[in-house]
Amino acid sequence: MYVSFHGHSIVKIKTGDYTILIDPFITGNDLTDLVANEEKPDVILLTHGHNDHVGDTVPIAKASGALVVAPTELATYLAWQGVKTHAMHIGGAREFEFGKVKLTQAFHGSSFVTEDNEIIYTGMPAGILFTAEGKTIYHAGDTSLFGDMKLIGERHPIDLAFLPIGDNFTMGIEDAAYAVELLNPKAVVPIHYDTFPPIKQNPLNFKNLVQGVKVHVLSAGEGVEV
Repeated sequence: MYVSFHGHSIVKIKTGDYTILIDPFITGNDLTDLVANEEKPDVILLTHGHNDHVGDTVPIAKASGALVVAPTELATYLAWQGVKTHAMHIGGAREFEFGKVKLTQAFHGSSFVTEDNEIIYTGMPAGILFTAEGKTIYHAGDTSLFGDMKLIGERHPIDLAFLPIGDNFTMGIEDAAYAVELLNPKAVVPIHYDTFPPIKQNPLNFKNLVQGVKVHVLSAGEGVEV
């Protein structure tokens, strides 16, 4: 399995047979290496409904036929846009042909702002545990630090975790480093930083705080074998 980072919170997972794209905020994201109309994933996984996470989901899914897996209210809203969806919710897991998806809690908000300045409530935010080929990837989504990260790590041994470090809207560097202690993954990648002025951070400061766990500070387009 090859897992790559593409700026902000975008993660791409390539298994032997499938391409899974998480939170494809491409258009308007100056830090990504991706081009929206060139992406042809089999599956799109969404953590929550904020525009900087839903991003280009609708046009990509319509063009590629990708299945969109998202929390229930968000999945319902996207289905109204003509997208093929599968609704889930926190604590629920499902085995798909492309792998197993389980949604975890995340402490944040979730809404989509339309071009008419309408705010659409899209339910509770989530983190994602994705398991395939004997490996488990944890994408925390947007969240604060919370104590049940320890429970997540104990119940689901994590091979690679993606954690926000940007502060202001999510965990900052210190809390994210403590989250690593709770989750105890084999390796971690910092995400959700530098995209906007309020979340400017130096990821090397995060790396220096983490003890005993491999930290991959990735530029957009870089990835790791898991």
